[in-house]
Amino acid sequence: QVQLVESGGGLVQAGGSLRLSCAASGRTSSNYAMGWFRQAPGKEREFVAGINWNGGNRYYADSVKGRFIISRDNVKNTVYLQMNILKSEDTAVYYCARGAQYGSSWSPRRADEYDYWGQGTQVTVSS
Repeated sequence: QVQLVESGGGLVQAGGSLRLSCAASGRTSSNYAMGWFRQAPGKEREFVAGINWNGGNRYYADSVKGRFIISRDNVKNTVYLQMNILKSEDTAVYYCARGAQYGSSWSPRRADEYDYWGQGTQVTVSS
């Protein structure tokens, strides 16, 4: 079994920054792709960013490209999402999830490509 625990959410003013962390425990996730999704009230869950198993490939939603950075530390079994120049429309619950294993095909923007999900962390950006 795999447990994913997000942290780092909170309230921030527009233009500010936050760094989210996702700690994985249980079976190792170091050779799996990882991703971040978010869900705002009344909206569907949407892809934010994805990273392959060794960090060599990163993917971003157009809405966050140039502002957010996804990274990972496989020694710590942790994935990060650095969020800069935050906007009110970034307000949402942010979820991390485990994607495909190394060597498997993976479509990072599809939620059904992820098998384990964290409980989410709230990010609120005030304007």
